[in-house]
Amino acid sequence: MADKDADVQKIKDLIAIMKENDLVKIDIKHGDDRISLRRAGPPRAAAMAGPILASLPGAPLGIGDAQPGSAPVRDDLLEIKSPIVGTFYEAPSPDSDPYVEIGAHVNAQSVVCIIEAMKVMNEIKAEISGTIVEKRVANGQAVEYGQVLFKVKPE
Repeated sequence: MADKDADVQKIKDLIAIMKENDLVKIDIKHGDDRISLRRAGPPRAAAMAGPILASLPGAPLGIGDAQPGSAPVRDDLLEIKSPIVGTFYEAPSPDSDPYVEIGAHVNAQSVVCIIEAMKVMNEIKAEISGTIVEKRVANGQAVEYGQVLFKVKPE
């Protein structure tokens, strides 16, 4: 168990290094061990059209600040967070409709997205009831443990 915890900590350290140095990809090989990490690059302007623009993590908004078309900061919303590090997918396949969209009603058992981690597709459930009011990540974006994926207005 201690080895697994040490490995997880090493991965978290590598992710921190990637963030600090604004790296998009890192490949490390040591003996027979190999690790490859990839983060989403800077958003493309065409892909950013629409409501997701104002809700992306890292947007330079403070409390009370607003961008055109963005919703004001609300304290009454619940968050659906990523339980793992991986890649966010809004639909089960590229041809499928997203699991949820803004305005969709969810309950505790509703699947809201998939997070791929180490080639395993993990269905993420809402674990809360309410209405999706914000999507905080883009399809195909790398996400971290605890990162907010959606904001929900509780019932």
